[in-house]
Amino acid sequence: MTRREITANGVRLSFLEEGTAGAPAVVLLHGLPSEAITWEQTMAELAATHHLYAPDQRGQGHSEHPGAYSFELMRDDVLGFVDTLGLRDVTLVGHSAGGTVACLVAQERPKWLARLVLEDSPPPRPGGERHDVPFRPEGELGYDWAVFANLMAQVNDPDPAWWARLGEAVPTLLISGGAASPVPEDVVTGTLARIPDARLVNIEAGHQVHRERPEEFLAALRTFLSVG
Repeated sequence: MTRREITANGVRLSFLEEGTAGAPAVVLLHGLPSEAITWEQTMAELAATHHLYAPDQRGQGHSEHPGAYSFELMRDDVLGFVDTLGLRDVTLVGHSAGGTVACLVAQERPKWLARLVLEDSPPPRPGGERHDVPFRPEGELGYDWAVFANLMAQVNDPDPAWWARLGEAVPTLLISGGAASPVPEDVVTGTLARIPDARLVNIEAGHQVHRERPEEFLAALRTFLSVG
């Protein structure tokens, strides 16, 4: 596994890269707050058959902390990232808040994607459940607290277009954490109904499916990646 840096959308992004050059590309987007290393096992397991990239999203991990944060800015970071690296026909995998970013990328540029995977992460919808934003923890953080505060504000008051445009998405795999997940079941099924080419896999793992049940997560992902 190699760590590299590029500048995309005016922001320095650090990312992990692993896999087979020339193989189908997979870009993995972590949740909030987190960083690319959360995908370490997933990348190692898929390295023989795919070329994998996992960026630290702005304000987190080893990437720049520019002070400005929104789902739209993170979407544009990903678009700049793939353009700079010259990637096409990508499978985009997003966990939690990374899934919201992935959805916005798919809506903005569907022809660039081959597939979309949303791990326990249906897009926020207007009128949905609101989440309390906790106070900033004391001490030094491994991320910019403004990332958390700004994105949670958008989750609580989302752009209605995010939900309305789900019908424009590419072939999509929804991986749900099941009964232990904080995502309501009706939101998962509502998302499934709105995306024309979507399938659902339930893995009883809670919110951190790829970390709590890695073998089952990888099995679902491999099956989806093999679909012609």
